Amino acid sequence: MVELELEQGVAVVTIDRPQARNAIAPITMDQLDEALDAADEAHVLVIRGAGDKAFVSGGDLKELSALRTEEQAAAMAWRMRTICDRLAAFPGPVIAALNGHAFGGGAEVAVAADIRVAAADIKIGFNQSALAIMPAWGGAERLAALVGKGRAIMLAGAGTILGAAEAERLGLIDQVWERPDFENGWRALARALATPQAGEIKRVVGGVTPEEAVGAFARLWVADEHWAAADAVLTRRPA
Repeated sequence: MVELELEQGVAVVTIDRPQARNAIAPITMDQLDEALDAADEAHVLVIRGAGDKAFVSGGDLKELSALRTEEQAAAMAWRMRTICDRLAAFPGPVIAALNGHAFGGGAEVAVAADIRVAAADIKIGFNQSALAIMPAWGGAERLAALVGKGRAIMLAGAGTILGAAEAERLGLIDQVWERPDFENGWRALARALATPQAGEIKRVVGGVTPEEAVGAFARLWVADEHWAAADAVLTRRPA
């Protein structure tokens, strides 16, 4: 089951499949697409797993083992890669809140987000090599963009499992909180980023022309929200 929570510009998508450690099955893909459709007007999107054991443990091998031909495997890979592409292309910031371990396809879902935050006791790894396969949902390319080509080949090729602190050191995770602070931490971050300006910043850092960057600033400058905030600052300032 995939659940969607919408509140004050924050969309929280939760993969809740405790019987499979939140692994991705074909029906999960359908439900993720539906959740993304319903979240399209949010300013910020959070994706997480239910519970505290697994973010996403990968693809649901029990269900995906029925795929026996190259055509079937390719169709499945394209299906989930398209969903990861949708996450990456979401107009506002996307946060992967790693409430638990992110292995294989789960790590691929995580790197489709703009920001990865984690509880200190989680592990993450592109360990598809243990099944004699490779990342298929865009994760290899996104991993390379985060940690460099050579390190991506080493990590995914060897199936290395990283703790949260090491993943943060390598730039794979952006923020780590101790478990008691994790829930409040990611929710506070999501609320802080649920603004039009955060969406514009995401667009600019993704690569635009200087003219487009200046245009984004100018649009924010003339918006009512800017002047309300500026007036609030000016009224607090002594003459």
